[in-house]
Amino acid sequence: MPSTPSGFNDYDRIAEGYTAENETGLVNAYYERPAMLELAGDVTGRRVLDAGCGSGPLFAELRDRGAVVTGVDASAGMLELARRRLGADADLRVADLGSPLPLPDGEFDDVIASLVLHYLEDWGPALAELRRVLKPGGRLLVSVDHPFVITLVKHMAGERPVYFGTRDRVEEWTMGGQTARMRFWDRPLHAMSEAFTEAGFRISVISEPPAAPEARELFPEEFREITGTRFLSFLFFVLEAA
Repeated sequence: MPSTPSGFNDYDRIAEGYTAENETGLVNAYYERPAMLELAGDVTGRRVLDAGCGSGPLFAELRDRGAVVTGVDASAGMLELARRRLGADADLRVADLGSPLPLPDGEFDDVIASLVLHYLEDWGPALAELRRVLKPGGRLLVSVDHPFVITLVKHMAGERPVYFGTRDRVEEWTMGGQTARMRFWDRPLHAMSEAFTEAGFRISVISEPPAAPEARELFPEEFREITGTRFLSFLFFVLEAA
């Protein structure tokens, strides 16, 4: 996760609780992570940067599928948990996506930015760095909060929703008995696509995927009013380095 102004997004505080939720919860374990792995496809032998790796669940899956993985995250607490999961030889580094990364040019075949860009007000510097560390023709896989869902939730809460423009949103998360204020930056789809293009990427896939097939049986209450296994929560992209 990228760092933010003091008082927000303290993943060190909620590291244990967030990791536990991430391991088994519907949204992460049976929706976002399977969808990202499906988009990544066969990663055997590919060098992959897990940008915002957290406690390492996606890193572990990619490594198990034959990828050579490096993980970066701004939270030392999350990386400590990742180290416990992945072992002492895992390539894990403290790094802020809003700043230059301690990585050489053209190092990776793929970069995966899973649920991380929406913490940044300005995507430009982060995308430029991710483009820099990719090989020519490499892929950037991104998942972010779905802008339509955020607008709909605000409308249902009685707020006057604003879709266009970039605006911040603050939530209070309590996990593992610890509370942290989380700050997100919402933007419309066209602003996302323009940021990708300006950073030298070509959009090859925009995806609104289904949850894993077993999700409906495991989480019947959540699916009570949903037909099939599709619901909107995140928006996914596969981008090619031009």
